Amino acid sequence: MAPRRYDLDDLLAIMARLRDPRSGCPWDLAQTFATILPFTLEEAYEVADAIERDDMPELRDELGDLLLQVVFHARMAEERGSFAFAEVVQAICEKLVRRHPHVFADTALDDGAAVREHWERVKAAERAAKGAGAAPSGALDGVARALPALLRAEKLQRRAARVGFDWDDAAGVFAKVEEELAECRETLARPAGDPERLHEVGDLLFSCVNLARHLGVDAEQALREAGQRFERRFGAVESRLREAGQAPAAELRDEMERLWVEVKREERN
Repeated sequence: MAPRRYDLDDLLAIMARLRDPRSGCPWDLAQTFATILPFTLEEAYEVADAIERDDMPELRDELGDLLLQVVFHARMAEERGSFAFAEVVQAICEKLVRRHPHVFADTALDDGAAVREHWERVKAAERAAKGAGAAPSGALDGVARALPALLRAEKLQRRAARVGFDWDDAAGVFAKVEEELAECRETLARPAGDPERLHEVGDLLFSCVNLARHLGVDAEQALREAGQRFERRFGAVESRLREAGQAPAAELRDEMERLWVEVKREERN
């Protein structure tokens, strides 16, 4: 017998059944927007991981997990009387059509830069419309606080750059990074736990994100790749230590450093 073929309507019905107060799942019934949020973020990162590994079967499954998060949130909103899944679909379809007049209307946008510029103008108009009647909004308003810190820093910098608050070129940013590094070094004289250390390290990281932006590098991706390189190289160091009957330890620091340099040299060659 062939397995049943499910569609989106089935997923919505399954979610409704899981949240049924009389016959649903106790765990699903106990969830709220706040308790589900960590899972939503985790699933988004797992989608990114599958894409980076070019693992299509895994990507299929992770996209399903992420879709479940959307359905779960929409179901809880419907139970509250706020909106339903169909309204989520309606809103995103309207937004896509509105933001792509070069596809769905007769507006001419000749290249990617023009499309991006139009996209930002439409988004700014949407933000203004949402805030109609309220206090004037600032250039940085609406950048989600829950974004990963590096990504949020880049978005804040891009918003500021659109209104002219930016370095002319990467040379100025290099100088700023060096300035922040020097200020970080000055905090070494302060006691451990001094809040000034947190402040100065934050400024240094923020400047590094700015440098990445000026160099055309995605800071989040760059740091992820750096972590992967570190993981791979340290794993190679551990493997070579095991071959010598050893394990990583503080007293083997010099040997680990020697192996680390050796592994890096081999990678580059």
